[in-house]
Amino acid sequence: MHASKTPFLAVRDLGQRLADRPSDFDAVLDMARGRDIVLLGEATHGPAEFYRLRAQITQRLVDECGFDAVAIEGDWPDAWRVNRFVQGESADDADSALDDFTRFPTWMWRNREMRDFSSWLRATNAARPPGQRVGIYGLDLYSLYRSADAVIRYLDANDPREAELARARYAALDHVREPQAYGYAVAMGARPSARDAVVEQLMQLRADEAHFLARDGLDALDGQFFAEQNAQVVVNAEVYYRAMFGGRLNTWNLRDAHMARTLFALTRYRVRRGGSGRIVVWAHNSHLGDARATESYWRGEWNLGQIVREQVGDKALLVGFTTYTGHVSAASRWDGDVEQKWVRPAFDGSWEHLFHTTGYDRFFLPLQDDSAAPLREVLHERAIGVLYLPDTERESHYFGASLAAQFDAVFHLDETSALEPLTPPGIWHHREAAAPAAQV
Repeated sequence: MHASKTPFLAVRDLGQRLADRPSDFDAVLDMARGRDIVLLGEATHGPAEFYRLRAQITQRLVDECGFDAVAIEGDWPDAWRVNRFVQGESADDADSALDDFTRFPTWMWRNREMRDFSSWLRATNAARPPGQRVGIYGLDLYSLYRSADAVIRYLDANDPREAELARARYAALDHVREPQAYGYAVAMGARPSARDAVVEQLMQLRADEAHFLARDGLDALDGQFFAEQNAQVVVNAEVYYRAMFGGRLNTWNLRDAHMARTLFALTRYRVRRGGSGRIVVWAHNSHLGDARATESYWRGEWNLGQIVREQVGDKALLVGFTTYTGHVSAASRWDGDVEQKWVRPAFDGSWEHLFHTTGYDRFFLPLQDDSAAPLREVLHERAIGVLYLPDTERESHYFGASLAAQFDAVFHLDETSALEPLTPPGIWHHREAAAPAAQV
């Protein structure tokens, strides 16, 4: 019946134009009802509009659908400080609660939109009993040494003898405190792996959980879970940084498997805490869209969205966000300053270009309907991470994807503006201009 319909006509038929009203999100809320995990993506880490839309959708998921946790593509110990702020358990204000996001790219979470969302969540939680307050948590694994330090601080306060054992175990990670230097040294045979020691520490914390809970009651659950997850980060990060130089393991797969493990651990923890265990995830499209629908899968890679679909099926909702042009915050090199970079118009043959040609500008596109079948075609899709390299755009930022297999729905914005960091460097204020029309 739909065989003759083109992707263009399918988008025109299914696309629902956005009008900057709360009703813009009614359709995605309807799709989210009865789901346990809603994954909200982004084609790039740098547009303000993506963060605002995700915040608005999440607010309604919390208020109307009973979701009680937000998991972000950020490091576990850094996000925990934000979590304590929104739970009303710290003396931080909305700005200082984000101060632990010190690792590049700091603007990804230390920005106005994240601050405003955290403030809203703290105010919302003030009217909730402690067990039902909504939390914010990090899914990532880059915090090897910060997580090790957090485990030791926890044990210092709860079991000084175990803290000394933890110091001895984590000493095997070396004193350089540079994860890549550790990974390189182990891979080159210059030092032994700390694998056994960090696994032993994780097992010890898990074994001690019953003791701490029996001694201190459920009041100990938050601290114990925080410490156990930090110990899990240390275990998985140790493997990750060794794999960067070992060549046998795919670091992308290690990272997304860690995110999935953390997400499902969060679900169980939130239920034990008295909540619903229903979680909203904020991360890049490349993590949240089903990898099986993209060329990354052909390279042997999986991702969080695929794992979640495989584990919970229709209890998950995968929503992507795309843009055609505009400005984003991104760097030109790793550890470089963030800039307001102009995003070149998407090229012909991409989903973003197709969306642009519909003339709809800003719209929501459900992809579960049978009439979305033409959108299972494989076109190019753009992914901009913390770096944007326009000179090598096709090679650096595009990949093949079957959109309707990758996501359950998509929000498209034809033009975006740059996300403003809380403390932007001077270079950020100099917005890169769009090229004249003749050069596009």
